[in-house]
Amino acid sequence: MLNDYIDDYVTRYQPYKGGAWCYEDGCIYRGLELLHRETGEARWLDHLHRLADAQIGADGSLSGYNLSDYNIDNVLPGRALLYLHELTGEARYRTAADLLARQLATHPRTRSGVYWHKLRYPWQIWLDGIYMGQPFRIAHAQLTGQHEAVQDSLRQIDTALQVLLDPANGLYRHAYDEAREQPWADKTTGQSPAFWARAIGWLAMALVDVADLVGDDFAPLRGRTEDLLDRIQALRQPGGLWLQVIDRPDLAGNYQETSTSAMFTYALLRGARLGLSAPPKELAQTLMSQVVQPKAGGGFEMVEICEVAGLGMFEGRFRDGSAEYYLTERRVADDAKGVGPLMMAAALAGRDAA
Repeated sequence: MLNDYIDDYVTRYQPYKGGAWCYEDGCIYRGLELLHRETGEARWLDHLHRLADAQIGADGSLSGYNLSDYNIDNVLPGRALLYLHELTGEARYRTAADLLARQLATHPRTRSGVYWHKLRYPWQIWLDGIYMGQPFRIAHAQLTGQHEAVQDSLRQIDTALQVLLDPANGLYRHAYDEAREQPWADKTTGQSPAFWARAIGWLAMALVDVADLVGDDFAPLRGRTEDLLDRIQALRQPGGLWLQVIDRPDLAGNYQETSTSAMFTYALLRGARLGLSAPPKELAQTLMSQVVQPKAGGGFEMVEICEVAGLGMFEGRFRDGSAEYYLTERRVADDAKGVGPLMMAAALAGRDAA
């Protein structure tokens, strides 16, 4: 049933931002890449070509992309470019990937050397950005023989973990403001107030993907990755999923959020392959059975996805990063930020169950 749902979903999928290059589409592309890598089924590669090729010009330009925006979210779909170039050798994929790498070569950084999340979020490190930028940068640097760029990315991740960790509970805050200027930032630590599960999900996926890419060079990050995956597993709810505000089962209105649960399932499955985690055997099956539900009128949908959450001003309102704030964001079905990670988890679960 799940493969049929995914196939139908990507057949119907419309570009998230009207065809402009964006991370939401990148989540779907990454899911399709992993499904093709793991199963070898041509349909997943066909879908990837159909969707991604429409955004990539013959000259390697990317629809709606502007390097000078310095938006690290826009780098995530670059992982599909590397995969398509690996399979086809077509120059446009490599040219487009090189364009994203040029963004990272000049992307603004904190004084501690870590990429700003976006040009419009100065001096800020967000957990999301680690996933959006660093695995691509490492993979591209490996392709082009830039060893120092790989090491720089590993140092950036190390620094980000240091400034975002709350040592009292072993979890990572959503964001950090090095300048201590943002209203949401603690004036002493620079950290945002709460533990948003999807932000930690982006981080967990980044860590296991980087571990898979760099092998022995991951040693300085290994212990912290194991600790995080253990902590994630301990916070899994009795029903088998994870809460929107991950450490607050006491919080009125808190709920089991499905994109988070897909991300953690993927991270734990990938971690298991790498010797970083030991998830229960029923982990993937529990996820699949709960997050995709029948919908009125027939078919299926992935339910209870937080549509978006962040910090600071957005569309005329201020997001203060409190635990209560994360419960105010709209819940939707079939958002790419949920279905993409579900596809990733399904890809790994399918092979591991074989």
